[in-house]
Amino acid sequence: MLQNIRVVLVNTSHPGNIGGAARAMKNMGVSRLVLVAPRDFPSVEAVARAAGAVDILDGARIVSTLEEALEGCSLVLGTSARDRHIPWPLLDPRECATTCMEQIDQGCEVALVFGREDSGLTNDELQRCHFHVHIPSDPEFSSLNLATAVQVLTYEVRMAWLAAQGQPTKMAKLETHAEQSSLPVTADELERFYTHLESTLVQIGFHDPDNPRHLMPRLRRLYGRSNISKLEMNILRGILTETQKVARGEVYKRRDN
Repeated sequence: MLQNIRVVLVNTSHPGNIGGAARAMKNMGVSRLVLVAPRDFPSVEAVARAAGAVDILDGARIVSTLEEALEGCSLVLGTSARDRHIPWPLLDPRECATTCMEQIDQGCEVALVFGREDSGLTNDELQRCHFHVHIPSDPEFSSLNLATAVQVLTYEVRMAWLAAQGQPTKMAKLETHAEQSSLPVTADELERFYTHLESTLVQIGFHDPDNPRHLMPRLRRLYGRSNISKLEMNILRGILTETQKVARGEVYKRRDN
């Protein structure tokens, strides 16, 4: 679906911004870049700023006019940072993403159009767009870098796409310093832990086996629903071992006195 979205940069003056936009696109899984009369491209600086997204730059299509860039598009969304004389249907980035999903879900082509760094899109160019998109930045400092604007819109598009696909928008990270950190403990490992835990609680005087008051069954229920990993079990067993060492020291100290 995301392959139906093209990012169109109009008359970009700084090649570094093209590279930054390419990087932002690749981060969000959008790959089609169209450049309308760029002032300096190809460029070493664009490649440097792309930071690994060189394939986006290599695949970029360069055209002379916005009309060429928009060929085949059923939906055109143009970014606008300021009010215009003629009111136009206006969307924020999230609404823009939802509208994009509605179109690409039907197999339509969509263009996200970004203007010049210093002046944005002209009125004539904006009138070729079905909607204007405004990023609600702080009015006291509202000017966004071109690549940043691309990042904002493509991020919202990706979030909407993930939701449409039923995919999670956050991924749990595994601890990388231990290979077995995410593997759950086995039943026999858990039983050894309970034995170790009970002996420790007896040793420190917290548990009286002659008057247990259901302590161990309650602790079994607590730890049993915690989905303990092997790494976490090693930590718990280590705490118990060190607790027993301290408890033994206190016993020896009392005996010496």
